[in-house]
Amino acid sequence: MPDVPLYLAIDQGTHASRAVVLDRAGTVLASASQDIGLVRPQPDWAEQDGDEMVASVFASVTGALAKLGERRHDVVAAGLASQRASCVCWDRRDGRPLSPIFSWQDRRAHVWLRQFEPRGDDVKRRTGLFLSAHYGASKLRWALDNLPAVREARDARTLAWGPQASFLAFRLLDERPMLADPQCAARTQLWNIATRDWDPALLALFGLPEGFLPASARTVQRYGTLRSGDVAVPLMAVNGDQSAAVFAFGWPEEDSAYVNIGTSAFVQRAVTRDPGYVPRQLVGVILDDGETTVYTVEGNVNGAGTALEWLARELGEADIVDALREWLERPCEPPLFLNGIAGLGGPFWKPDFESRYVGAGEPWQQAVAVVESMAFLLQANIEEMAKYLPPAKRIRVSGGVSRLDRLCRKLASVTGLPVHRREDPEATARGIAYLAAGRPAGWNRAAEEHVFAPADDPALRERYRRWRALMAEATGI
Repeated sequence: MPDVPLYLAIDQGTHASRAVVLDRAGTVLASASQDIGLVRPQPDWAEQDGDEMVASVFASVTGALAKLGERRHDVVAAGLASQRASCVCWDRRDGRPLSPIFSWQDRRAHVWLRQFEPRGDDVKRRTGLFLSAHYGASKLRWALDNLPAVREARDARTLAWGPQASFLAFRLLDERPMLADPQCAARTQLWNIATRDWDPALLALFGLPEGFLPASARTVQRYGTLRSGDVAVPLMAVNGDQSAAVFAFGWPEEDSAYVNIGTSAFVQRAVTRDPGYVPRQLVGVILDDGETTVYTVEGNVNGAGTALEWLARELGEADIVDALREWLERPCEPPLFLNGIAGLGGPFWKPDFESRYVGAGEPWQQAVAVVESMAFLLQANIEEMAKYLPPAKRIRVSGGVSRLDRLCRKLASVTGLPVHRREDPEATARGIAYLAAGRPAGWNRAAEEHVFAPADDPALRERYRRWRALMAEATGI
């Protein structure tokens, strides 16, 4: 092992695959990325190409290692962070995709899934998740019902299906492992959080045959060997992208709320004891290394970056983020936006919720209302968590949309909590590298931090009160 070992982090996200090389202090030494496509053939459908995704990962890894020169041989371990609820079917003989990658945004089977609503509480208790078409079970059933190649592989016993992360590990690693980490396995809605394995009762419920899912694995273990040119590196950690981000700055604090605002937004509380049944929040395992388990209680906001994309289309504004920076600084009393973009997540859980403005406003004021709705949805989740966990003392925020200073200020003011934002666009990569590196002490302590203190903003709090009342009227929650 070299005197100064390096670690490779692969962050496979919705719009790009990134490879980042870090040292043992968590300092980024090299990075590269490759954009990938996402298509929406029909309303509620969202697909990605499996071969393109694999190629993008290899290209980004090759690019990052090339920037290291001879130091590429100092890379001793790698980690993979993947889109959690995306899933795919492939041929276990050669890795050939038998379906598109069904994005976590895909909701094509939400109508079919309604028949299981009477079993929703049982599903929640087994999986920690609400019954949802965002998760993999309904997508895998759709593939079985609609794709001849999937049925033929089932009949020939050559079918493999499951989390996107498992497909990537199979395609990227020499050993072609069939393994699934706890977090990505859970997002199929077929994995039992108590037994930490696939649940035969859930497979039967959704009409999915046994024997084709990857074996349940730990978050941290040797998955296999990643090879790029003359470099061969063991893959030592696999996790979901949002879950990995919790570890970006080392071991998570139990009194912090971790908020990552990207394509969607997530607020997570990390705890080392099993939180048990939390009725209107998600519960999951974000670390299992064979000795230690870290759980999360989580709420999600689907309408974050996806809402900005929607807003850009609605307003015909190509650079919506730059426009928002100016609009958010203008004094105004915006309308309220009931934000169900891509489905209404926690703590309401209404997949078919119709987004709408309440009150009048110019287009730029409506845009401010969309941003404000993100802060309101996050606060609704934080309030729900406080019923089951000790109150958070601070918010630690990351993700591309958190670059909007005014969003962070609104979040601080509506929650009454200081919002800590470290100037780090690589939260997911840092987190998975931390796990792959064996959780070194002093990880990323030198990062600069911006703290947004809560401001006394009675108008904002009153808008939140009215928004929350409207959401309760619309959802019954």
